[in-house]
Amino acid sequence: MRVVSTKEAPAAIGPYSQGIVVNNLFYSSGQIPLTPEGSMIEGDVVEQTHQVFRNLQAVLTEAGATFETVIKATVFIKDMNDFGAINEVYGEYFSNHKPARSCVEVARLPKDAQVEIEVIALVK
Repeated sequence: MRVVSTKEAPAAIGPYSQGIVVNNLFYSSGQIPLTPEGSMIEGDVVEQTHQVFRNLQAVLTEAGATFETVIKATVFIKDMNDFGAINEVYGEYFSNHKPARSCVEVARLPKDAQVEIEVIALVK
């Protein structure tokens, strides 16, 4: 088991790691729209979703994985009415490769984020 940690994504805000690699699989912690310095993106759900994907890119890279090796994504959203906008951004990052995905509306996310995404990916 290998702990994944990079300064290119926000540090964990609790007793957990940015991700773990086990048996060539990378399991990310949920990424919310914090900058690597820990500031919340104040923009709309589209801007927040892009920041989440920048964070995912950073932890995937550190783990030795890419968006092309993602097997499963789980998307947590604060308001299902934002599904279309989030899905549009999601499609920019997963255009050719389309991993399995779940999407659920939740009552509240850490730091009152509008979106959180976690992934499982194959490590090259």
